[in-house]
Amino acid sequence: MHEMSLCEGIRRVVDQAADRPDVARVTRVRLEIGKFAGVEKHALSFAWEVVMRGSKAEGATLDMIDLPGKALCYDCMKEVEIEERLSPCPDCGGGKLLPQGGDEMQIKDMEVV
Repeated sequence: MHEMSLCEGIRRVVDQAADRPDVARVTRVRLEIGKFAGVEKHALSFAWEVVMRGSKAEGATLDMIDLPGKALCYDCMKEVEIEERLSPCPDCGGGKLLPQGGDEMQIKDMEVV
């Protein structure tokens, strides 16, 4: 389950950002996850609860924001949203697509008190 190691990486970033005397605890973390990032959200939620124990983010809400898959179509020269990596262009039906997004995962922001 690579979601556990993903959460460990998130914890390092959150711990570093929250390592300030004016931050008592982290109450919410918003995470952007691309459609093609290969992240199992249920497993990530479980790992979140386990990995955040003992940190300033223990008990914090994890909000997962879905980002679409995007590609540049060389046939119609438009950036389009696609459902699967090998999907044809939804505008022109072309098959010459260069992925432009959807495999990212990043912390968008976090709330602290």
